[in-house]
Amino acid sequence: MLETVKDRVLEVYDSLLAGRDPRLKDYLLMDSPVNMSAILLAYLFFVLYAGPRFMANRKPFQLKEAMIIYNLSLVGLSAYIVYEFLMSGWLTGYTWRCDPCDYSNSPQGLRMARVAWLFLFSKFIELMDTVFFVLRKKHSQITFLHIFHHSFMPWTWWWGVSYAPGGMGSFHAMVNSCVHVIMYFYYGLSAAGPRFQKFLWWKKYMTAIQLTQFVLVSLHATQWYFMKSCDYQVPLFIHLIWMYGTFFFVLFSNFWYQAYVKGKRLPKNTQQLAKNGKANGSTTVANGSSVVSNGHGVHENCLSNGKKHHENGSTLNGKMKKA
Repeated sequence: MLETVKDRVLEVYDSLLAGRDPRLKDYLLMDSPVNMSAILLAYLFFVLYAGPRFMANRKPFQLKEAMIIYNLSLVGLSAYIVYEFLMSGWLTGYTWRCDPCDYSNSPQGLRMARVAWLFLFSKFIELMDTVFFVLRKKHSQITFLHIFHHSFMPWTWWWGVSYAPGGMGSFHAMVNSCVHVIMYFYYGLSAAGPRFQKFLWWKKYMTAIQLTQFVLVSLHATQWYFMKSCDYQVPLFIHLIWMYGTFFFVLFSNFWYQAYVKGKRLPKNTQQLAKNGKANGSTTVANGSSVVSNGHGVHENCLSNGKKHHENGSTLNGKMKKA
């Protein structure tokens, strides 16, 4: 019985691998799904178990220089990926509607396959986002959604690149890379220190940019459902892209509402509300912030729980108030 099940599983596995694009078989991590899955499992093990245990009795690492180099390097890489997507199809022949994948060995087809793989490889580089969080003990930013995005995105894109490196299914990769140019530029400036804070006034609009991304991706995928015919070779990817864009649009919309409509997001320069005895026992304690990433958005739920104000040996209990 077990041998029969094993044989059946291996048969399905072999049939899945048989349908892959042979042009990518020699690219790094593309020989089989085993290696990339092992990397993602190691990532989860470090982020959820090994990393926190290693940092438990240690002070947070100061990684300012490393983070600046890392973020600005991703700005350059993302910009290059956008350029290659444009030059390999999106500005040189694609209709922006039903565009099939080019499986030929033409220069254009090979260029698109190469940049599709490069986008996938960038997702593995971006796993360092969470590693930096762990080493800096930014535990509140390591949320389920952040981890889900960073692990699920490269895993699904491995299959996407393996079967259809290009065509209309690559639109969301190009848009995502555009957003990452802006996003990692912001992170690079933020990591550079307080003297650059005055240049980060547009932080609020990062969420708007993310929302625009998801709208564009979902609308582009939605076209497929209204076409009389479309010869894109792997429609399953269109369904997944549509669901992915819609799912994250809902999440980011909720953050926008909570942070900017209800006003639960507190600017850093207003964290201290009591000074020189002028605060009658009330300040704000920020409980929890979560970062989602490229997708990457910041979800902050701020609760005002009061703060004890000690003066001349007496304790004044602060009242709760909304931020």
